[in-house]
Amino acid sequence: MTMTTNRTSPPFADRVLQNVARVLVGKEDVTRLCLAGVLAGGHLLLEDVPGTGKTMLARALARSLGLDFARIQFTPDLLPGDVTGVSVYRPASGAFEFVPGPIFTGVLLADEINRATPRTQSALLEAMGEGQVTESGVTHVLRKPFVVVATQNPVEHEGTYRLPEAQLDRFVLRTSVGYPGLEQEVEMLSRLRGAHPITTLSAVATPADLLDAQAQVREVHVAPDVQRYVAALGARTRRHPQILLGTGPRASLALQGVAQALAWLDGRTFVTPDDVQVAAPAVLAHRLTLRIEARLQGLAPEAVVAEVLRSEPVPVETASVDDVPTTAVHARVPPTR
Repeated sequence: MTMTTNRTSPPFADRVLQNVARVLVGKEDVTRLCLAGVLAGGHLLLEDVPGTGKTMLARALARSLGLDFARIQFTPDLLPGDVTGVSVYRPASGAFEFVPGPIFTGVLLADEINRATPRTQSALLEAMGEGQVTESGVTHVLRKPFVVVATQNPVEHEGTYRLPEAQLDRFVLRTSVGYPGLEQEVEMLSRLRGAHPITTLSAVATPADLLDAQAQVREVHVAPDVQRYVAALGARTRRHPQILLGTGPRASLALQGVAQALAWLDGRTFVTPDDVQVAAPAVLAHRLTLRIEARLQGLAPEAVVAEVLRSEPVPVETASVDDVPTTAVHARVPPTR
């Protein structure tokens, strides 16, 4: 499924998307999906080969939203305290003082997250799940908004540590930037003959604007039949013959949240099944653990998600009341967007 850009997006979204497009050429759909993940209050996992613009996307989003930005290059020798911060003894005061780590920011780029040891990877769990860091028994609350954008190379596995299921489940979605088309790459070469656009990119929104937009997204109406559809998709992954470990309730919450954000970006006050179907591959695929037989056959989780979408009956609109459609369930093939 591909996603098309809708020109009825709220002004906030239009400003951000257009600003990021100054840096990333021809990646409007990816940027839109990532912005939907941020609007849903989640964290992003960008999985792609080097040089496709993962770091630039994270930096451009942070600058456009007026958020502080910090980057950590994850390596095997990185320690949890290098991420969260440590308590340092001050002889002058005779007491320990907490020195915050780079995680105390607006957007944290966890670059090549799978190169760090599981111990260091797990240092992000509390921050991503609860918005806080506990060190030496003292809890330090992170200011909002807080977004982790993690990157990893799906091809190179030497010297890497696979993210465990519990960690993957903390990311609201996983996506890739992808290679540009020929004409897009030519335009990129033209733009980068001088200074890189990221050096002059300015904020077009504030953190308060983002928090307000997130609050609006949470108010987007989700009809009971659409909620049942979201839950049914998750339930179907748990009994799929090629899936060893299906998605849990956190995935269903993430799928509903991203679908709400996509509806809001389209200027709607209600979620449609199409929103759920567009969000599903990015939200569900990285949470699935396939059986070894499926992996040996080269089956990708995204292909299983596509099969789940084809198999589950889809609610369709039957009437509209106050601009909010009511739905009924009918078996039909999900549309391609």
